Amino acid sequence: MKTEPQRDPQVDTTLEKWLAREREVRLLMAAPGKIPAAEVAAVDGLQFLERIGRGELPFPPIMQTLDFVPVEAERGAMTFQGTPKTDYYNPIGSVHGGYVATLLDSALGCAVHTTLERGVGYTTLELKVNYVRPLTDRTGPVRAEAKVVSVTRRIGIAEGRVVDAAGRLYAWGSTTCLIFPLSQPGEQA
Repeated sequence: MKTEPQRDPQVDTTLEKWLAREREVRLLMAAPGKIPAAEVAAVDGLQFLERIGRGELPFPPIMQTLDFVPVEAERGAMTFQGTPKTDYYNPIGSVHGGYVATLLDSALGCAVHTTLERGVGYTTLELKVNYVRPLTDRTGPVRAEAKVVSVTRRIGIAEGRVVDAAGRLYAWGSTTCLIFPLSQPGEQA
């Protein structure tokens, strides 16, 4: 007779917290949509991301497409959470690496964004992802957790990882972002 492996109560507790936070965020979120450039430039980076999290601004459509949400934002750090599903499978029977890359790119770039002053933006110059183990529709929720390594006037660098509720590592990544002043309405880009 086959016995079920014993569940770790600490993992169950973490999973419950993660799912509760995700429900809380989803209740606050506005509909997806494009955010006007003036709204991006109006506040500093952390305030901007907090406004999305409070539902004061639309959330980026990619978050609807790949069904992930921001669950934590603080100066120099950002975390997104999503649950892999079969809709994201590649031909070899696991979640496509692009899903992981998108989670990491979002968390890494937003971690840099949390450090930026009002009127300043960024774009990704480089994204590096190291895949450690495959995600499947049985993995459950995962988090892309990112922290800033360095931000100067022109360059932001961050590193992050994708983990499950048990702390298993699925991917590690880093980014280099170009930092630049945002154009004001009426200015040429």
